[in-house]
Amino acid sequence: MKKRVLLLAICLFNLMTMNAQVQPVQPKLTDDRSFSMILLPDPQSYTKFDVNQPLFELMTAWTANNKERLNIEAVLCTGDLVEQNEIRIPDGVNGNQTSEEQWKAASQAFARLDNKLPYVVCTGNHDYGYEKAENRLCRLPEYFPSERNSCWRNSLVEVGNNYQGIPTLENAAYEFNTETWGKILVVSLEFAPRDEAIEWAKAVTEKPKYANHKVILLTHSFLTADGKRRLKENYKISPANYGEAIWQKLVYPSKNICLVVCGHECEIAPHKDNVGFSIEKNAAGKDIPQMMFNAQTADGFWHGNGGDGWLRIMEFMPDGQTIKIKTFSPLFAISPTTADKSWRTESYDQFDITIK
Repeated sequence: MKKRVLLLAICLFNLMTMNAQVQPVQPKLTDDRSFSMILLPDPQSYTKFDVNQPLFELMTAWTANNKERLNIEAVLCTGDLVEQNEIRIPDGVNGNQTSEEQWKAASQAFARLDNKLPYVVCTGNHDYGYEKAENRLCRLPEYFPSERNSCWRNSLVEVGNNYQGIPTLENAAYEFNTETWGKILVVSLEFAPRDEAIEWAKAVTEKPKYANHKVILLTHSFLTADGKRRLKENYKISPANYGEAIWQKLVYPSKNICLVVCGHECEIAPHKDNVGFSIEKNAAGKDIPQMMFNAQTADGFWHGNGGDGWLRIMEFMPDGQTIKIKTFSPLFAISPTTADKSWRTESYDQFDITIK
């Protein structure tokens, strides 16, 4: 009898511990009253190779698993979900997956967040045209309809039209109600937005019901690594507005846009040359932080593993004006042999943003 009781106790203990994976590094909030948003950089180099695809899914699975630990309010992604939006024969160098396979991989990774967390995805140049922005053909609406994530029912509040005049998540706004920061509106803007898209975003942010919201603008191409806004790029897509035009037409005159987040910029270079930050005053004299984050060549190659799993934890402190930025890799964090590499702690990767 005693043996049976002991055996039963051992079995129950094993069942209790089976669901709790022990990871060498488990991030936690600086303050228990904080909440966070997770920033995922351009995932195109994960989705373009079949062997890399599980790494991006690891990042989204880790995010879902840390919803409570990090009090995650939302997930942001800087765009370029795929390397090529519409190709049938991959060349094996710029990827070994067709566009269909790439979009399915991106969709599968975000499925880890569906019905658990709201996520905001903006479109990048590689998400348009055939290979990169030859036109405004985009398959995002096919794989990311507004109905796919039940969490959007409580957060998705505005949807703009794409180039065909169809309302899609290429231009959308999401509302989050927080105890310490009040109401936050995240506006996602298409790559190199048309004037119509900018006018839509301007009209949304100027609505009286959002007048007291803190507005975060998420768009793909805006800032370079040296902190300067992009003037122009050599894509065939037209008409188009790039960083400086977006600033002048939308951000600078705005009374409630308080932060711009983007990706896109990438070189075979040290980490510091694939991130950017700048603060400039808007028309009212208010400081507007602008942050660029990319990691797809973090391992030193254009066609490597996709970005070493790097993401950013944006901790919104309970003072209602400080965001602590930390750069972290769940990929390195899950193994004792690489756990010591799971944080990037240089000043350009770990810093505070002040919103006033």
